[in-house]
Amino acid sequence: MGYVTTKDDVDIFYKDWGPRDAQVVFFHHGWPLSSDDWDPQMLFFLREGFRVVAHDRRGHGRSGQVWDGHDMDHYADDVAAVVDHLDLKDAFHVGHSTGGGEVVHYIARHGEDRVSKAAIIAAVPPLMLKTDSNPGGLPKDVFDDMQAQLAANRSQFYYDIPAGPFYGYNRPNTKPSEGIIWNWWRQGMMGSAKAHYDGIVAFSQTDFTEDLKKISVPVLVMHGDDDQIVPYEDSGPLSAKLLKNGTLKTYSGFSHGMPTVNADTINADLLAFVQG
Repeated sequence: MGYVTTKDDVDIFYKDWGPRDAQVVFFHHGWPLSSDDWDPQMLFFLREGFRVVAHDRRGHGRSGQVWDGHDMDHYADDVAAVVDHLDLKDAFHVGHSTGGGEVVHYIARHGEDRVSKAAIIAAVPPLMLKTDSNPGGLPKDVFDDMQAQLAANRSQFYYDIPAGPFYGYNRPNTKPSEGIIWNWWRQGMMGSAKAHYDGIVAFSQTDFTEDLKKISVPVLVMHGDDDQIVPYEDSGPLSAKLLKNGTLKTYSGFSHGMPTVNADTINADLLAFVQG
């Protein structure tokens, strides 16, 4: 574990576990969480002999709580700072939700020289926002309401999301895990309200269409068809079509939080893809 300081003087926290000469898996977390959200994957891949790296996005987790730079350009540049600092080569980049957008933008913006493959899980690309050219997207009112709830009572908002739609705990016959719910809450409350407020704009209004078209490395697109946060039809299938070398894997009944609640399945599929 350590920190790297970016060109605009932001301290980015990262974890770096495993043999220095092993294949690298680099994990990118979702909004408003931290690298801790990847615990099931990092421990799994570490046991499989990989080197695992994950960072806390600026304003999230243990990284610097700066007031500005909460946009995909800065997110991607922060990733590049960690990659360059650790001199990572041929890394397999895995991103969940907003982290999936970060992976796509990082590769498109910084090139594929240090990247072998990628996987995006329940990810925000190509574009979440409803526009004339993206009629299947979500209305801006949805994201405005998220910002309003965050500003009014962030602590309650950060309980309601994981206790409800994020993990599908609002579905009939589910058994919510209080540990998972409170771990989500803990990670969210570690971060900056300003970063999270601005992050809602970053993940909802960034159009990743051209980024996806630029990527030629193999990308596994993983999405559950019961995702209540990033709806399936306007995300996973469209991203897979835009990628030059994309493979779509659809999970029946899986929620947005499937890396946590369906870790065994997700881990096995990620391992098969990186080894394939």
